[in-house]
Amino acid sequence: MNRTFSNNLTRLRKGHKLTQEKLAEALGVSFQAVSKWETGQTYPDIELLPRLAQLLTTSVDSLLGYVPTKRIVTDYEKRYQRDGFYWGVAPNRMCYEVLGLKPPTTPLRLLDICCGEGKDAVFFANNGYIVSAFDIAASGLDKGRKLAEQNGCTVNFFTADVRDFIPDVEFDIIYTSGGLLYFAPEQRREMIDAYKKKTAPGGLHAMNTFVDKPFIPRAPDSEDSERYWKSGELFSCYHDWHFRWTKTEDIFDCTSGGVPHKHCMDTLLASAL
Repeated sequence: MNRTFSNNLTRLRKGHKLTQEKLAEALGVSFQAVSKWETGQTYPDIELLPRLAQLLTTSVDSLLGYVPTKRIVTDYEKRYQRDGFYWGVAPNRMCYEVLGLKPPTTPLRLLDICCGEGKDAVFFANNGYIVSAFDIAASGLDKGRKLAEQNGCTVNFFTADVRDFIPDVEFDIIYTSGGLLYFAPEQRREMIDAYKKKTAPGGLHAMNTFVDKPFIPRAPDSEDSERYWKSGELFSCYHDWHFRWTKTEDIFDCTSGGVPHKHCMDTLLASAL
């Protein structure tokens, strides 16, 4: 029997700090059934797979080890195939702010939206968070898995498109660095409200986005699908939350893509009331 499913199940269950008994209880099966799945003796009924994937914050495809044919749906797919890490491996400053505001003194579930090559997701996993992370670029996720393995930590990486993905389970922390650029202006509030509803009481959102300034040219490595935000627009989406840390119109130098340029960015960490 192919052990891909059993290995994935065991890894994800332990990564979510679930015992076989707790997972079995959530699924309405015996813990002996879960044990047999993990030892490769049997498979779960097909009707259980969506619920199982939901509990482990992954997809059925990923759980079964199915790797779809890779399509070039973003320029970053090719960029991440190059040697090295396109964005480097140092965590974003926001990561340290999250660590200070919401330390994992108890198990905390964190979702990294548009995780790229996974450097921030691996940072969080290394510091004790239960991390799920997605991106549309499969080559970036491949690098993220290798980085997690090198660091001896577990991250549930999966493929999804930020423009239509909403998690089925709650998270204590929802994080994204740059992912909001792919929301069309007319869908921004709707998507952020949907993520708010999937945030546990007292949970935290940590987000940044590039803002449009007429005196700063677009980055040379930007994509047509990226939509810069208006200054302050991100903050207005969280008027009903508690602002914990902000940085407004931060103008900084960047060398992504090998060409020096500038960005202007708004950053917000806010807590659910």
